[in-house]
Amino acid sequence: ADLSGSNNTKTKNSKVISAKNFDGNYIHYGVREHGMASAMNGLALYSGLIPYGGTFLIFSDYCKPSVRLSALMGLKVIYIFSHDSIGLGEDGPTHQPIEQLAGLRAIPNLNVFRPADINETLECWEVALKSDKTPSAMALSRQKLPYINPVLSKENKCALGAYQVNITSHASKVTLVASGSEVELALDAQKKLKIINIDSKVVSMPCQELFDNQPEKYKKEILDPESTIITIEAGCTSSWEKYVGKKGAVLGIKSFGESAPYKEVYSKFDLTSDNIVALVQKIIK
Repeated sequence: ADLSGSNNTKTKNSKVISAKNFDGNYIHYGVREHGMASAMNGLALYSGLIPYGGTFLIFSDYCKPSVRLSALMGLKVIYIFSHDSIGLGEDGPTHQPIEQLAGLRAIPNLNVFRPADINETLECWEVALKSDKTPSAMALSRQKLPYINPVLSKENKCALGAYQVNITSHASKVTLVASGSEVELALDAQKKLKIINIDSKVVSMPCQELFDNQPEKYKKEILDPESTIITIEAGCTSSWEKYVGKKGAVLGIKSFGESAPYKEVYSKFDLTSDNIVALVQKIIK
């Protein structure tokens, strides 16, 4: 929806469809998010193609009625929602999504993916392409992210919704759960916790919907009920509260964002590894 360059949804193999030439595979919708999403539903229903389209996550609200219909009709439609958090920085609170992820996760039969690096993104794409009766929403960062998994594993771990990224001791009683760009923060906090002799496990949860549908045995293996669970995501916390129990905590954002370089904005909302360490110390003290 008028954001091809920013969303990176247009590839070298894209050929634009025009009024005079329908021999293509790419449509310039203009600033018409709802129209784009509606057209993708039509393509999925009629043509047998797999339509995908992109915009900023903040503008997913304009797509929402059609996203809901994608889920209701069980269509293989893929939504690319980039610029997924306060990480977009200077654009400010009008463009920084806060409640959008929680709203999308509330839609039945919609898989909402928020991968932490390029390898998780590939795994999430694989799941989306194989999900014949469930649409997918991909929430992707604006800022560059490091590799969480330097080597692409043979097993698609994201297909399970959540998985263990790293653990400093199997006797650990602290679990840090994060999605997307905040997995990096969790891993940095884990290193600092180890220095002060607090062992922990870091879990990446790119898709809550897939994780919630796993067997209870797997869910308890990943999120030990006896562990102190802290969830970390740069957005509304409502969809995370079900995971932390009575002694855990949710770290997120409960107000609109701020206009500043993204690292300053993260610091403003206490989304730093130092604050995660302090929170762990406070809870387990």
